[in-house]
Amino acid sequence: MTARAADRARYDRATAHLDAPLAIVDLDAFDANADDLVRRSGGKPVRVASKSVRCRALLERVLARDGFAGIMSFTLAESLWLARSGFDDVLLAYPSADRAGYAELAADPKLAAAVTVMVDDPAQLDLIDAARAGGREVVRVCLELDTSLKLLGGRVRIGARRSPLHSPAHVADLARAVVRRPGFRVVGIMAYEGHVAGVGDAVAGRPLRSRAVRLMQAAARRELAERRAAVVAAVRAVVPDLEFVNGGGTGSVQYTAAEDAVTEVAAGSGLYVPRLFDNYTSFTGRPAALFALPVVRRPGVGVVTVLGGGYPASGAPGADRLPVPYLPEGLRHDPQEGAGEVQTPLLGSPADDLLIGDRVWFRHAKAGELCERFDALHLVEGEAVAATVPTYRGEGRAFL
Repeated sequence: MTARAADRARYDRATAHLDAPLAIVDLDAFDANADDLVRRSGGKPVRVASKSVRCRALLERVLARDGFAGIMSFTLAESLWLARSGFDDVLLAYPSADRAGYAELAADPKLAAAVTVMVDDPAQLDLIDAARAGGREVVRVCLELDTSLKLLGGRVRIGARRSPLHSPAHVADLARAVVRRPGFRVVGIMAYEGHVAGVGDAVAGRPLRSRAVRLMQAAARRELAERRAAVVAAVRAVVPDLEFVNGGGTGSVQYTAAEDAVTEVAAGSGLYVPRLFDNYTSFTGRPAALFALPVVRRPGVGVVTVLGGGYPASGAPGADRLPVPYLPEGLRHDPQEGAGEVQTPLLGSPADDLLIGDRVWFRHAKAGELCERFDALHLVEGEAVAATVPTYRGEGRAFL
C-alpha cells in the first residue's frame, strides 16, 4: 500500500461516522508543516497569515508553538474580531476603507494596542481620520513596500500590483508624513515578495518555464534584499524605534529570513499545503487540508460523479485554480465539465472500484479559501477525529 493509499484508508476510517461533503485537517501533517516553517525561518518569528487558515482554533494551535508570533489578517473587521477574541498582535496586511471599523479601532484602547493597519498613501490616513468619530486612540501604522522587480528602466515589471512605494525615498517620505500627523505611529514595514513566495519554480512537465522562474526569482531576491535594507535604514532614520520588518511568504521563508534587515517572516499556506504549493524546489510540505465529496452516480465505465466540487480558487482563471481529486490516486476531471456547481464527473480507472456513497478526497488549489465552503473542520489525529472546530464561516463570519 502506498503512503497516499494508507492516508485514504485512515481518513475514511476516521470520518466513517460523518456524512460527506466534509473537510478535514490532518493534525500530524499540519504540525509537521509548522515545524518545517520554523526550521526554514532560522530563528526569526513566523507571523501566521490568517487568510490561509480561517479557523480560530487552528490559529490558536499554531501560535501556541515555539517559533510563531502574531497574526497577519486580511480585513479590518477580521482584525478587530480577532483582537476582541484575545489575539493581541494583529497586523492587517491590506489597506482598508472600513470607516465603521476605524471608528471602533480609534475608540478602544485594547483594539488600538492590538491591531496595526497598513498604509501606502497619505489619502488612507485622511480616510482614517475622517472615520474616527471622536475616537482619540493612536493608530498603529505599518508601511508597505512594493517588492516588484523592475527591468529595462521600469518598462518590464514582475510582481503583484500592491503598494506604490518602491524606493527608500518613497517609504521614508510617507514615514515622515505619518510622524508629523497626530494620532498615528509608525511601528513596522511590510514587503511581500509574491513573485518569489507565491510562484512555484518546479512546474511538472515545464522544465524551461521552471528554469526561467528560478532565474527570475534569484534576480528578484538579490535586488529586493539590497533595496529592502536601504528602505529599512531610511525609515529607521525617521522612526528609530521601529518594532518590526515583515517579509516573505511560504515559498520564500528561508530566503527572506536570511536578510539582516528582516525581523520576522509571514506564512500561512504552508500549514495546509494546497496544490499550488506543490511546485517548489525550496521545500516539500505535507497536504494537511482536504475535503471529501460522496460518489452519487456511476454514469459508465471509468466514470463516477461526486456531489458538488465547484470550488475554484481566486487568481487568474485557469486549470491550476481548480481543486484536484487526490485520493484515490488516478482520477481526473472531465475536461468538458471540470469542477461543477452541484456535481463533478471524474474519469480514470479507479472510478470502477468506487461505489455509491464512497468518498473522493480533494485538495483545494489555495489554502484558506477552502474554509469559505465548509462550516467545520474535522481534525484528524491518527485514525480518529480528535475534534471538530468551526471555520470563520461556521462562526457566521464572512469577511471578504
